[in-house]
Amino acid sequence: MFNYTFYWSIVWEKFPELLQGARITLEVTILSMIFGTALALPLSLWRRAKEGVGHAFATGWVELARNTPALFQVYMVYFGLGSLHIHLPSYFAMVAALTFNNAGYLAETFRGGLNSVPPQQLSAARSLGMSAFAAYAYVVFPQVFQVVFFPYVNQLNWALLNSSLGMIIGLRELTGATQAAQSESFRTFEFFIVAACIYYVMAKAIETLAQLASWRLFGR
Repeated sequence: MFNYTFYWSIVWEKFPELLQGARITLEVTILSMIFGTALALPLSLWRRAKEGVGHAFATGWVELARNTPALFQVYMVYFGLGSLHIHLPSYFAMVAALTFNNAGYLAETFRGGLNSVPPQQLSAARSLGMSAFAAYAYVVFPQVFQVVFFPYVNQLNWALLNSSLGMIIGLRELTGATQAAQSESFRTFEFFIVAACIYYVMAKAIETLAQLASWRLFGR
């Protein structure tokens, strides 16, 4: 028979610690998306090149990021580099691992977006005297942005949830803070139910803001 008694008072006592963990979760997520985006843009262009050193490098990055577990990537950054005497704090190790993962997925997202733009538009922009940088910045990427907007938001939410892996390397993000709090009180259900609700609120907030931005930017 199910006769578990819930005690919520201990959760509310520790709630500020959970919110602190949620703040770290958001920081790690946002930083990894910023760095991942910056890396994904050149990776997507190199992937489209079809040959050369850049193409081989980008292909290797994408294949590793997309076809190995995120947990493995976290271990390689934190413990793998540690074995080479490169010791990163858990915060920066998690940002680095998520950046690697995000860049691999976003590179393919951006490549798909680039492929959706007819090549004649780039040729036309160049024929009007635009540099390659200006043609991409003012003609190609605005169109790509519309195509990749919602896949980008999905990756943002994926990074938010993947940040919970920081617990295994001692990061006190939301899951780590929850694990630490419940280990002191043994109130597992209560703490993880509340943590799940916080994750849900953060994820839905991202989706809602993205939808509002879509209506404002694209009228849809």
